[in-house]
Amino acid sequence: MTYFTKTYRYLLLIFCLFLGAGSTFAQQEQADDLTAESVAEGDPAATAAADATPIPDAATAAVSPGEGDADLGAALWKANICGSCHAASMKDNMTGPALGGVQERWAGEPREHLYEWIQNSQKLIGSGKSARAIAVWNEWKPTVMSSYTNLSNDDVEHLLAYINAVYTGTYGPKGITVGPAVAENQESADNTWLFVILGGALVLLSLILARVTSNLQYMVETAEGTTPGTRRTLAQILTSRGMIAFVIFVVVVLGGYTTVNHAIDLGRQQDYQPEQPIKFSHEVHAGIHKIECQYCHDGARRSKHSVIPAVNTCMNCHRAINYGSQYGTAEITKIFAAIGWDPTEGAYIENYDQMTNEQAEKIYSKWIADKYISEGGDIDEVENVVEEQWEGIYAALTNEYTSDERVPGPIEWTRIHNLPDHAYFNHAQHVTVGKLKCQNCHGPVEEMEVVYQYSPLSMGWCINCHRETQVQFEDNDYYNSYQRYHEELKEGARDGVTVEDIGGLNCQRCHY
Repeated sequence: MTYFTKTYRYLLLIFCLFLGAGSTFAQQEQADDLTAESVAEGDPAATAAADATPIPDAATAAVSPGEGDADLGAALWKANICGSCHAASMKDNMTGPALGGVQERWAGEPREHLYEWIQNSQKLIGSGKSARAIAVWNEWKPTVMSSYTNLSNDDVEHLLAYINAVYTGTYGPKGITVGPAVAENQESADNTWLFVILGGALVLLSLILARVTSNLQYMVETAEGTTPGTRRTLAQILTSRGMIAFVIFVVVVLGGYTTVNHAIDLGRQQDYQPEQPIKFSHEVHAGIHKIECQYCHDGARRSKHSVIPAVNTCMNCHRAINYGSQYGTAEITKIFAAIGWDPTEGAYIENYDQMTNEQAEKIYSKWIADKYISEGGDIDEVENVVEEQWEGIYAALTNEYTSDERVPGPIEWTRIHNLPDHAYFNHAQHVTVGKLKCQNCHGPVEEMEVVYQYSPLSMGWCINCHRETQVQFEDNDYYNSYQRYHEELKEGARDGVTVEDIGGLNCQRCHY
């Protein structure tokens, strides 16, 4: 590495360190000056802070009751995850009580009791010295409030200031942006080519600078009267130690970026569209024939799972409809063969579960042949049609990977939508209570010949939905307990209530 190259890199490194260190030193110097001034004035909190690990200046002075800093309280609220048990509005009960007006409710007791309650509620209850603590415990037991012994009395004052400010409306999160602004944020421009061009320009600039550095070194050596070295060629520059190190650095960065992105996408299967054992067309059933989704997936309205319909559900229609508009007998006969329905006799086969594949083949081969001829098929092709369709039935209803070689039995559908095991999702809560359409998550299923996963089903996608989706409060008994929101809607104080407003972003809603 040449002298000028070393100098250039060292100067660049020193300059960056100087910028960072200068800012840090300036901030530390200012903090030290303020601390020293407080110590000189005899401030006991400042004196203690001078001997301990430095903390933010706003927290060094003792806080009088009711004089807390709402901004510091907001930071403490987030750091201690208070929102996991208490409503962010401070006006609604959740896992814990609504916190708005807490100072007034504790006003009849010494302020220290409120500090102790937040720091270690069970200890205060056990001491028996606080009637308020015992009353709250009797109302909310057996739910135990977490202990926060890490919080000082000043921290509690900051928290109380934040709670009161949110409760009175003088401090709170920004409103949700709806309408065109949301649509504009959803459409992001693709700047890939811009970055490629900039990257190419930087590489070209690096080569030019390397060439200039080599020429300058040659000129300096000539001017100093020393024997100049050979000017480096472009190939020598590209294969130099510095260039190789840079390439390795770029490869590591790009490799890490790619690895992280793939790790984020791990387990997601948007657009996943597997072949099913039976060619069931949602376009025909839900689209053309207008069959309601919950007729087949009846669990969606009453349970956590939407459930895959049993063959009995299919037979409600296909006892009468035994010839398909697209595939004739090829796909419908798979349903008959799974459950043991004899379409020729119009009845279920006795002891079908004890039959062998050969016995079942005779029954359904006869049916396929008779139906094929009755529909005007070529008699010379009957054997080929029967053989082909029976092979399809056998392939659909058996599974070599699970050693299931019997045709009689359930249909093994391939699962498409699959949330992680640590994520809880309840269909009834969204369909019956939330009044959501199936298409909100599953897309236009009525237009799908073969169903695929329409939505990403990622955590971010769910959170955005909870932030933007307004709950249907009107004529919905489930939400009668939210009286304040109903009153605000009637008064015109708010246009709607989102899932976020009723605690839809709390971690324990989906992970507990």
